[in-house]
Amino acid sequence: MQTTIKLNNGIKIPQVGLGVFRASTDEAEQAVTWALEAGYCHIDTAKIYGNEAGVGKATAESGLQREDLFITTKLWNEDIRQRRTKEAFAESLAALRTDYIDLYLIHWPAEGFQEAWKEMEELYHQGKIGAIGVSNFHPHHLEELFKIQTVKPAVNQIESHPYLTNQKLIDYCQEQNIQAEVWSPLGGKDAAPLLDPTICSLADKYNKTPAQIIIRWDIQRGVIVLPKSIHKERIVSNFDVFDFEISQEDMREISALNKNQRVGSNPDNFDF
Repeated sequence: MQTTIKLNNGIKIPQVGLGVFRASTDEAEQAVTWALEAGYCHIDTAKIYGNEAGVGKATAESGLQREDLFITTKLWNEDIRQRRTKEAFAESLAALRTDYIDLYLIHWPAEGFQEAWKEMEELYHQGKIGAIGVSNFHPHHLEELFKIQTVKPAVNQIESHPYLTNQKLIDYCQEQNIQAEVWSPLGGKDAAPLLDPTICSLADKYNKTPAQIIIRWDIQRGVIVLPKSIHKERIVSNFDVFDFEISQEDMREISALNKNQRVGSNPDNFDF
């Protein structure tokens, strides 16, 4: 049974969502269709992924009620720099074939993010967004935001996997009543943690796949987790994580694999 987490404004977010980074429009449409059939209801996309239209087509044609879906998209850096928040949001709405977004995030702390946040607050107050948040923010970026916000971010979506647990940032967010959401949970393109001997041995122990072990570790860490796949069997398998529990000792063993090894850019040093 899919678990949910309550955000700081009372909205419930499904704890496991499908990520569609690097999927083409057609791939995203197919992946979302398979995911919805498998029981997912939370889809995470972004304007820069270039596949919002595929997500929109799949959700519109799924036969599911809009209120039974949870759709996240993100405001891209260039739109932040060019002060195009409201225009970019309207473009995302049109591509996604919806009249509201459940969760809208600032994708990276690009120059001008404070002004973008004020415009997102307006869209939120107009009822066009269920919750607003950020992505790839370190504590010092959040502290900048705290100075000007009237609506607290509900979510900070960050890179985290067994080789970069990012636990200090997750703890900080949770102390601030901001939910941490993790991208690249399986370790990115090379997915090295999936081959880690510790993870493989736990997969044998629990009779689960290495990916299921990592996703379950995230669920038990209390974070929202966004495994990405365009392969039907993996999409289905990645959602089969609600029927077992990892012991505290094994949880600690997974967390001990941390190497502070990023697969994406450091939010203090990105050039896009």
